[in-house]
Amino acid sequence: MKLLTFSTLFPNQEQPGHGIFVETRLAHLVASGEVQARVVAPVPWFPSAHPRFGLYAKYARVSRREIRNGLEIVHPRYLTLPKVGMNVAPWLLARGAKQEVGRLLDEGYDFDAIDAHYFYPDGVAAAMLGKYFNKPVVITARGSDVNLFPQFPVPRRLIVWAAQQAKGIITVSQALKDQLVRLGVPPAAVTPLRNGVDLQRFAPLDRAAVRAQLAIDRYTIVSVGNLIELKGHHLIIRALQRMPDVLLLIAGNGPDRAKLEALARELGVADRVRFLGSVPQTELKKVFNAADLMVLASSREGWANVLLESMACGTPVVASNVGGSPEVVAAPEAGLLMSEYSSDGVADAILRLRERNPDRAAARRYAEQFSWDFTTRGQIELFKKIIVEHVQ
Repeated sequence: MKLLTFSTLFPNQEQPGHGIFVETRLAHLVASGEVQARVVAPVPWFPSAHPRFGLYAKYARVSRREIRNGLEIVHPRYLTLPKVGMNVAPWLLARGAKQEVGRLLDEGYDFDAIDAHYFYPDGVAAAMLGKYFNKPVVITARGSDVNLFPQFPVPRRLIVWAAQQAKGIITVSQALKDQLVRLGVPPAAVTPLRNGVDLQRFAPLDRAAVRAQLAIDRYTIVSVGNLIELKGHHLIIRALQRMPDVLLLIAGNGPDRAKLEALARELGVADRVRFLGSVPQTELKKVFNAADLMVLASSREGWANVLLESMACGTPVVASNVGGSPEVVAAPEAGLLMSEYSSDGVADAILRLRERNPDRAAARRYAEQFSWDFTTRGQIELFKKIIVEHVQ
């Protein structure tokens, strides 16, 4: 099968961690030997690569073409507009990508289906491209694309329209399938295929060695994610007030870093909070191994890969009871879900799990149930089905 993977969520040389979960799933699909893939990963157009423009300058520096892990990737540009941008984004995205998709066809890559990730605006744009090029489309819902955007009238209508056009819909959790059904999508049209975890990349290491390397000598928790409010880092910092002997590592970058640093100083816990910045996956496994617990305090989640990545390193987790997290943290050996979404809820769960003194080997065995094999096979079966139906 020949697939065209379409998403703005895909890594590039300027943002190597951006949408890495899409790249990882595709890599396992291609490794099956049953699928070929090319990637169209649009980036916003911006006229200047000067560093003073921050993230927009990074967009300008992204190469038009690159090869990552053997996959050919093109990065067409599309316009983003202030204020009205959310409502018109699918049209601008489809328009920006149309010429590049046509070029791939002209060069002989006559793909069988479009594999789109993130329902809005990417999935809607992919549905438009599918109609234009007469190709079936499968859209994967991943989280805020169906939890957040349907709160707005235009995106809601377009998400429902795209769901009607798609020949297949994948969600990374049952909770996201339930959300699409609430929007009016027929249950039979949606296939939940949860993300797996790379059990070779994330694995137990010599804890004493990595703790010494990271200068850790006390009970340590780690929080991983963009430094934005919905990731809940502020709740974990506040929870430190009830845990005076605990060190917090925060891995991630984002606009709220200064605010979080100020909060730590205000609460008198700054000496127990380390901001690690963006941590590549090769180094993140060391952080997981060094920590006693991993904490995810998000207010929204689709399927949080970091939970399984932590468990695969032997580190149990505390997570907020939202989205797909209850499907991930579904056994005592995995960790605990918070009883309430607050700093006290964070502290209570950490203290309870700490008292239990969980077995790290059991956390690893739990994660081993979540290999990529099931997800890869489910994708292959779904794509085969829709491609055959389209040809017929």
